[in-house]
This record gives sequence, structure tokens and C-alpha cells, in this order.
Amino acid sequence: MTLPKWQGIFPAITTKFHADESLDLQGTAKHIDYLIRNGVHGLVTCGSLGEASTLTLEEKLLVADCALKASAGRVPVLANVSETSTREALRYIRGANALGVDGYMVMPSVIYAADAREAMANVRAMAEEAQKPIMVYNNPVAYKVDLKPEHMAELADCKWIVAIKESTDNIRRITDLRNLLGNRYQLFMGVDDLAYEGLALGCDGLLAGVGCTFPRENVALYNLMKEGRFAEALKIYQWMTPMLHLDVSTKLVQNLKLIDVVAGVSTEHMRRPRLPLVGSERDAVIAIVQKALETRPQEYRSQA
Repeated sequence: MTLPKWQGIFPAITTKFHADESLDLQGTAKHIDYLIRNGVHGLVTCGSLGEASTLTLEEKLLVADCALKASAGRVPVLANVSETSTREALRYIRGANALGVDGYMVMPSVIYAADAREAMANVRAMAEEAQKPIMVYNNPVAYKVDLKPEHMAELADCKWIVAIKESTDNIRRITDLRNLLGNRYQLFMGVDDLAYEGLALGCDGLLAGVGCTFPRENVALYNLMKEGRFAEALKIYQWMTPMLHLDVSTKLVQNLKLIDVVAGVSTEHMRRPRLPLVGSERDAVIAIVQKALETRPQEYRSQA
């Protein structure tokens, strides 16, 4: 079996809700279609930005199924696995496999700060259960577990592990991974406001947050960087950066859903305990997005 080489813009999609906090699958499907029509290369469902911690396992499967039907084979659909135990992770994977997802983004450990031995064993168990391509999501800043390059070298014998979403907030990690492991893994930058730097250092793609609202600009940034047109790419990146900073926050869901609203892309409904931003926090985000819309490059002002 030839495993895929994922690359490009993979938005970590937001999960849409109705005002009563029930799943809005129609809204989710509409947003997925918008992303694909505007050029994204793949999708990840029910990650941190997708409010995974507020969803039941059954709801996550409903969202994955919705994404598969909405994408209709146009792009790969990855289901994020962020269960609090290996046992539940394997149960989720079995359900998602039955739906036909194209692969998985997996968390080495959440809530419990596993050591490297435990985290690697967890990743191996999920990969072997899935028997489908896996992207390992490494985010020690948020989840206190760090799979370093030497640990990814230990995991390199597992053929199902094909990619890494690197979110250490340490741009040096990309070069360290390449120097030790060459092209064994596809590398995705998982920090929005390190997108240009990550691509310049050879990342294969971006796990985008603000790309949920501005897919065409994220795709353009990726294409320009791959073509070596760095000055043109830098102009887009600098224009987006104030919004990209909003993804690097404990309130990333609130921030990015408000970006959607200001840009006229989607709704702001979320699940408690999260609440929409108010007061000066809200005003600050609105001001950033309104300025971005006013100064948006002309060629991106009409979305598909």
C-alpha cells in the first residue's frame, strides 16, 4: 500500500452549532464546501479549534461523517483523535474507520502529561488500530507532552505514521527534524503566526486556523512559498499576521469564530463553558478583522 504524501493547507475546521448548542451539521457542511471551493488541500475535524473537548465520541463521528459527505472525495478528511485514554481512542478510531475517513491526526496524550515512553506507546497503538495514515500532533505548549526529534526517530519504523503537526512554538524544531529524519515525515506547521517561517524552512503544509475564514490567502501563501516567490508571499503573510496572532491564544475558538462573523463566513455559536467575547476583547478582535478586510489584497476580495 502506497501511503499519501499530504501537503498544502489543511484547516482545522471549526464545529458549527445552533444557538441551543446542538450540532449544526448543515452549517458545518456548508463551511467545508466553502473551504474546498477556495482551494484547501485537506481537512481535520474536531481538533482543539473544533471544540473536541465539548463533544461526545458519537458527535465527533457525526462531524467526521458530515465532512466526508461534504468533501465528496475532493480532499482528504482526517479525524482528530484526542480522547483521554487509549481505550477510548481506539473505540473512536474503529468508528471513524467504519465511516471511511482518510486518516487521522492523533494527540500523544491529553490532560495526563505522559512521558515519552507512554506517549509513543499511545501513538503506536492508535496507528496500528487505524491501519491508515497518521499525523502526530505535537503541542507541548498546550498539552505538556513533547515528542522530540529523537522520539520521532524511534517511531519511524511504524509505516502508518506519515506526518507531524509541529506546534512547539520553537521554529528551530523544523530544522532539527529535517536534519535528523530527512523526508521520512511530512512536516506541517501548526502555529498560525509561524506559517511563513515554517514554509521557508521546508514544511510541507500548514494546519491552518485563520485559514478557516481566509482559505484563498492561505493557499496563495503556500503556493508562493513553494514557488520561491518569497517577497510576494511575505506581503500576504504580513497582512494576515495580526489575525494569525489570534490563533495563538487560550481563546482561539472565540477569536476565530468572531473572525468568521465579521468576515461574513459563518456563525459564532459555541459550547459552554466558552462564551462569545465581550467588551474590549471583542472590540479588539473586530478592529483587527475590519482593518484586514479594508486592506485585503484586491485579488482575494471575492471568494469562490
